[in-house]
Amino acid sequence: MKVADGLVMLEIAAIVMGKEDVIHPAFLWDDRSAVLVDTGYPGQWPLIRDAILKANVPLEKLSHIIVTHQDLDHIGSLPVILQDAKQRIEVLASSAEKPFIEGERKLLKISEEAIEKAVAALPASVPEQMRSAFRAVLTNPPKAGVDRAIGDGEHLPFCGGIAVIGTPGHTPGHTSLYHMRSKTLIAADALTVENGQLLGPNPATTLDMEEALESLRRLARFEIENVICYHGGLYRGDANRRIAELAL
Repeated sequence: MKVADGLVMLEIAAIVMGKEDVIHPAFLWDDRSAVLVDTGYPGQWPLIRDAILKANVPLEKLSHIIVTHQDLDHIGSLPVILQDAKQRIEVLASSAEKPFIEGERKLLKISEEAIEKAVAALPASVPEQMRSAFRAVLTNPPKAGVDRAIGDGEHLPFCGGIAVIGTPGHTPGHTSLYHMRSKTLIAADALTVENGQLLGPNPATTLDMEEALESLRRLARFEIENVICYHGGLYRGDANRRIAELAL
């Protein structure tokens, strides 16, 4: 979905835990470079690749990937994208998330208990081979190197300018982005959309809800016309007012 010139919201569907889950990576480009924000679940690179090509952007133009945080649905296809690319792609993430993305530390939400619970929750119709593959991904999640750490207040000179916003809470180093040219907040999991309404972070998947709500107050310094939420998609409306309500 086109959000603005040089910015599209991808809509990538997958069957997760027996039901469809649609995620929304952001893709930005200008005359010199292209930036992908988050990489979906493992195995979704072909879907992301096709969505980029539909935006009429050559794959060779992809120069940067920004990973907003460590969760599996954000890092899942990263190593395959880097392996498949003919050009060098620079990977950016916060310093707090870097060791998890690189595999030096275990993903915070994937404990042995969480793995067993997730496997047990699969529908009975799921074949044993698929159950084993699912367990293997959770036990050994994808990992890839992070080339550069980015932090709150930093400005990236790509695609009309991108402001980095530290929004910890969902994970310790969760990052959101503000595309200056289109006044678009790429919220990742700091916000969600449900039935067309802008909502706060999902309590079920947020490690520190109090910190996550505190992070929303940092967004007040930006004039926001569009919000891309990884879960729920695009929100257009009085975003600043709504975010201020959620942060109370």
